[in-house]
Amino acid sequence: MEYLSTRNDKISLKFEHIFIKGLSEDGGLFLPKKIEKFSEKEFSNLKALSYVDLATEIIYKFIGDFCSKEKLHEIVKKSYSSFSEKEVVKIRKVEDLQILELFHGPTLAFKDVAMQLIGNFYEYYLSKTSEKKINIVVATSGDTGAAAIDAVKGKKNINIFVLHPNNRISPVQRMLMTTNPSKNVFNIAVEGNFDDCQKLVKQMFSDHEFSKSINMSGVNSINWARIVAQSVYYFFCYFKLNKKKKVSFSVPTGNFGDVYAGYLAKKMGLPIDKLLVATNENDILHRAISKGDYKTNKVQETISPSMDIQVASNFERLLFDIYNNDSKKVIEIMNDIKKNKFSLDQFALKKIQKDFISGSINEKEILDTIKLIYKNNRIIIDPHTAIGFGAVKKHNEKNYVVLATAHPCKFPNAILKAIDKKEELPNHLKGILNQKEEYEVFQNN
Repeated sequence: MEYLSTRNDKISLKFEHIFIKGLSEDGGLFLPKKIEKFSEKEFSNLKALSYVDLATEIIYKFIGDFCSKEKLHEIVKKSYSSFSEKEVVKIRKVEDLQILELFHGPTLAFKDVAMQLIGNFYEYYLSKTSEKKINIVVATSGDTGAAAIDAVKGKKNINIFVLHPNNRISPVQRMLMTTNPSKNVFNIAVEGNFDDCQKLVKQMFSDHEFSKSINMSGVNSINWARIVAQSVYYFFCYFKLNKKKKVSFSVPTGNFGDVYAGYLAKKMGLPIDKLLVATNENDILHRAISKGDYKTNKVQETISPSMDIQVASNFERLLFDIYNNDSKKVIEIMNDIKKNKFSLDQFALKKIQKDFISGSINEKEILDTIKLIYKNNRIIIDPHTAIGFGAVKKHNEKNYVVLATAHPCKFPNAILKAIDKKEELPNHLKGILNQKEEYEVFQNN
């Protein structure tokens, strides 16, 4: 398996390189040169597998000679040993939809599914190379940071620096990061929004002398290893539902990574009909997919902070695909996006709409959805999951799986506002509310 960059289709890189680097030196995102579909026989053999075995089979297709299949299985098994669900994820029926719960990992968010694996990949990589130390620098809109910290805390020869937007994530999200006592963990609150944090990280990667000097690595959703790991639960869900026809998924997304993982699963042969891109009031992806408008607006602070984003990094991977793997065209588009003057042409829009539809849910609609689900089903969902649910209802669809991306206890104020009820943290996390926080506030420069 060889990889190229969305901004340079002539390079050939191994998984090991693109996993450690995260972002290409030219500013582009890594993609496999070829994505192979499972044969009918292979597909049939996947159906009855456990989550760990299924993940091993899918991920092994992408890692080349990084490790043997036996070693990969060992890493995957170790990665999911801390999840409260034996099969990592859980499916439950809610009204006429299925909800795929992805928050049963140590930090109660879907990010754990990929991040636990990545943490163990780093450890394995360092054990077999002469690299002395890796410095991970990551921007978070709420959940990524906590998941990344939990995945690498206390690991030898790894430091992690997490940038979060100051006062723009929930207190629980922040405390899951800032109360971690591990000496290799550094939290930074940036006076700005998530896009500012992400921009700073990208600038560090682009400063080749600097990033090389600190052996810098990144675990944001731009890291291809995360996309591959997240594609697994689309397969697992489809097999568990035992459907004979195509299934559609509603995905609450800000950075386009989680929904792109579904797109990857479809390209590998999973019978997905539509991927519904569900956004909050920061609706750049909805505007792009529904009418081609990819111009950024001011970021709105909402009760779904993980989606308070205007620059969806992973969208670049889709642009590369729909413009026929033309890296020169992608460079041109990314320059236009920088100047805030890019719109999708009709050719591109039609191609995107074959696989994607979209919806935007406002603050009142989020609260109303949480309230209605609780009233009718006695189930509490978090604001991001409510966006996925609300987007399906807006489209009046039924044969959908909604991705539940975080545990509601991470957003106590929103839940209290919606249903006048406080959703408690699980016992193993209750202690963080009384622990000392450690983080520094930096200016946005």
